[in-house]
Formats: sequence, C-alpha cells, structure tokens
Amino acid sequence: MMETQALDFPKINAVLRTNGTGEVTINGTSHAIEAADEAAVLNDALRLITETAVQLGRPVRVSTTDPDGQGLIIVSPDGVVSEATPIKPTSRSGQEASPVPAAPSPERAEATTAPAPTPGVPGLEESPAQPAGDTPVTFGAITAAPAQETATASPAAAAEPAARRSLKDTSFLVSAPVLQPATRGWRGALSRLGFRMDPSPEELAERDDIRTVSQHWPGPRTVAVVNRKGGANKTPTVVMLSAILARYSGAATVAWDNNESQGTLGWRTEKGGHDNSVLDLIDSSQALLSPSAQAAEIARFVHHQTADKFDVLRSDENDEGDHEVTAEEVDIAHQVLTRYYRLIVMDSGNTARAANWRRMIHHTNQLVVPVTAIEDRAEAARLTLQTLESRGGHDAELARNAVVIVSESTDAKRSMSGDALKRAKDEAQRIAGAFTPHVRAVVRIPYDPALVNGPIRYDALQPPTQRAWLAAAAAVAKGF
Repeated sequence: MMETQALDFPKINAVLRTNGTGEVTINGTSHAIEAADEAAVLNDALRLITETAVQLGRPVRVSTTDPDGQGLIIVSPDGVVSEATPIKPTSRSGQEASPVPAAPSPERAEATTAPAPTPGVPGLEESPAQPAGDTPVTFGAITAAPAQETATASPAAAAEPAARRSLKDTSFLVSAPVLQPATRGWRGALSRLGFRMDPSPEELAERDDIRTVSQHWPGPRTVAVVNRKGGANKTPTVVMLSAILARYSGAATVAWDNNESQGTLGWRTEKGGHDNSVLDLIDSSQALLSPSAQAAEIARFVHHQTADKFDVLRSDENDEGDHEVTAEEVDIAHQVLTRYYRLIVMDSGNTARAANWRRMIHHTNQLVVPVTAIEDRAEAARLTLQTLESRGGHDAELARNAVVIVSESTDAKRSMSGDALKRAKDEAQRIAGAFTPHVRAVVRIPYDPALVNGPIRYDALQPPTQRAWLAAAAAVAKGF
C-alpha cells in the first residue's frame, strides 16, 4: 500500500491559513506561499510536496496544520493524497516487520457462528460469503437452529416453512445519515480538489453544535440572561444568542430588554422605523392577543435585525419617563411574545429583587449567566446563582442547570491587546474553572473588538469568536 512506504523522513510540515497564505517546511527549509485563494495555496503546497516525493521515488508523510487543528496525510509521487495512520517503519535489516493478523470484524465473526441481521433490514440476515462457483448469497428468514444444524438438515426439514415475521417489523430504509466530506482546512481543500477527506474532529463538533441550535422545540422557550453587576456582558450575550438561534433554526426569535427602566439593548442593535417599546406593546396587548390579530402586526412594536434575523423589543427609552415595569406587565408582555415567537431571549437589569426580574425568572426555561474576566463580575455572578439556589424549587433548578459564559475581556468599553489580553485570558480560564463544578456548562468567549462598542453584528466577529458563540448557543439549546 502507498501508506506503508511513507517513512518519517523527510520531515514535512504544511500550514494552511485563512488569509490566503501557507507554508511548507521540508527538513527545516521553509517555503512561504502566497496566492489569490485557499485552493491556489493548496495547489502550490501540493506541488512542492509532490516534487519531494518524486525525488525520493516513494510517498511522503506530511503533517498538516490549519485553523481546525492538525492532521497527517500521505502524498505519492503521482500526486495522489490519502489520510495517514500511524504505522511501524521497516526494520534496520531491511526486512519488513511480521504482519499482525487482522482481527475479523464483528460482522464477519458473527457470520461464521450464527446468522447476523442485515443493517437497516430487521428480520433479515445475510448468509456468509461463499467461494466462487458455490451457491450465490441469499437472504432467508431467521430461525432458531444453529448454523451447522442448518447445513446438515434433511431436504424434508428444509422444505418446512420457517416462522415468518410481520412485514410491519421490516424496513429497507437506511436511517443513518451519510457523512459529508470535509469542508474546512486542509481536508476541505483536498476534498474540493477531488480527494474525498473525512471532516476533522473539530469540524464534526461544529456540525453537531449546528444541528443542536437548528432544532425546533414544541412550545416556546424563554432564556434569561442575568448578572446583578453591570458591565458583565449581558447585552452582547443576548444579541449573540438571539442571532445564532435565529440564523440557524429559522425560528421566530425576539430579544427582550427586561430592564426595569432604561436598558441598553436598543443602543447595541438596529432600530426599526418607529420608536415603540415594551410599554407600547403592553398597551396594545388586548388587540395583539385577540383571535383576529395577524402575525405581522407585531412588527409595529419590535425592531427587526435585517442581517441577524431576530427582532428586538426595547425597554422604555423616554428620558423623562419614570415608569418601572411591574410583574403583571411582564406576564402580559410574555403572553404576547409567546403568541408570536418560538424563542425569547431576555436581557435584564442589575436588581435581583426587582419585581420584573423575579417574574422573568418565573417564565424562564434556561438561565444564562455572563461574566467578564474581572473578579467582581464573577463574584456577582456567583451571588446571583446563590440567590436563586436559596429560593429552592424552579429557581434552584435554573441555577443548577445554568450556562455560564466567560468573556476574555475586562471592560466592555475598552479595547485590549498585548499583556492586558494575556492577563484577561488567564483570568477567564481561572473563573471558568471555578464555575465548572456548580453549573451545567461553562463556555469561554475570546476577546473580539467587534463586541466592544456600537451595534453588534454576528458577521463582524472574527471566526474564532463566531465558533465560540456557536458553542455557547448549543450549550443553551441543550437545556431546552
């Protein structure tokens, strides 16, 4: 086989970057690659590697690195690429190591002793393979007799009808999904060139997260984002979770600023063609809940995010107003929103004793607690969870099942770099580790300048930040 001829010499490392550059290092000699796109970078890299294989007259093993991680491939002198698996090199005497007999697969072993059901076809079996010229492979009904007895059975016994199973217990449909080839990194680039490569573990994990956030659940779901300390990243968390759940699931999603007076969700999101807020929605609740109300009427009260596909229900932004949302008004607004939306993601104020805050918790299915890499934000998060746990019942269950999202930033209004960023990473890791034993999931979010100031857009985030928020949204969705 091609792979068994590929030795560890020469040492070849190939790097594929997302910015259209790459690098191939052969025994310490680096060859930088710049091209118009990823495919051109890959072609140049394969050319260099193939030339090395041609000079040696045998395949070479290549260690690959890309944003998804590391891997091993084999490149032959004629340019054929395959995945590599660790093998033992030939001995110094030039003799090959004695091959280890491969253990028969469970299917083959089972076929030699007893009939095995055919995958996807309950009640049917496939006979063991027979030499050429013998009776062709056939399918027969499962019987209780051993295989040897079946082979020696008399013709009269063979003619007896076997016990039959109901056709309702049989299906020829194969339900297992077909694994799609890799789409990212070295594996994805090779797949696009015609070398079908399986996705990396990182890509498989991302696909699993996408499936999780793409589900539709029976009945509406409400997510509450809470931390009694300001500047803990509550509003960016609400925006990111809403954007990801709306984008991937296609479900009607609304982000609701449940601040008791004036919140900031409206400042960080796109404004619609009106100035209406939650107070206007409450005033019109009777009409919105009437049997004759149409789905599109909710647009008069929410602000649609054209890129991220969710709506925003703003808090009252009247500087001269002094109204504070009551528990009864939370009930009314929630009743209206569950009539028009599948998913509700609620921003909150900083007072766990406020009536609207406590009523929000009553309606919550999943609790999310964001923190930044500052100890007082983490302490406030701990106290928030402790308060809910002490109340028992539904509140305590929410605390135990909470998702903590730790952002690697120290101040939502200030950019970071250098040593400050490193310190923030270390502190975020410490905080995440401390929360892990107490909640269902903890997710870390890398620092991203696109989250510091101004309107928040999912597309403006760096790819690692997008991936981290996808993992956070999947952790949340697993609690629905």
